[in-house]
Amino acid sequence: MAEQASDATAATSLWVERTGTRLYTGRSSRGAEVLIGSEGVAGVFTPGELLKIALAACSGMSSDFPLSRRLGDNYEATIRVSGAADREEEVYPQLDEVLSLDLSELDADARERLVALVERSVDKVCTVGRTLKAGTKVTLTVEADV
Repeated sequence: MAEQASDATAATSLWVERTGTRLYTGRSSRGAEVLIGSEGVAGVFTPGELLKIALAACSGMSSDFPLSRRLGDNYEATIRVSGAADREEEVYPQLDEVLSLDLSELDADARERLVALVERSVDKVCTVGRTLKAGTKVTLTVEADV
């Protein structure tokens, strides 16, 4: 039983492969793929867009349990994320998320409690948001075939 648990928690390998000039395919060892490229290329995400989508998805997944418990498993949610890049510094100085939900069936007190619970859940367990807020050390190693 413990052996199965360790297999399930094995880290997913992630990598990108160059497929053209400023075009890459992101891949995972679980078989997922995403097309990555420059902003002017149709059908691809830019790296910055993927960062924003990761943040929005993390917030959604972090709030899924409390929302589904209160609104039911089939609730609809959309999380929009925006933030312009500072091209001088090459950073996103601010990212803004908006979680849109239909809470019309709840009274004002219940809405307020649920919103507070969602905010706490996201602040507590959204790894992407927590990492962005805290900052992280990033390293790059270049392995050159000789």
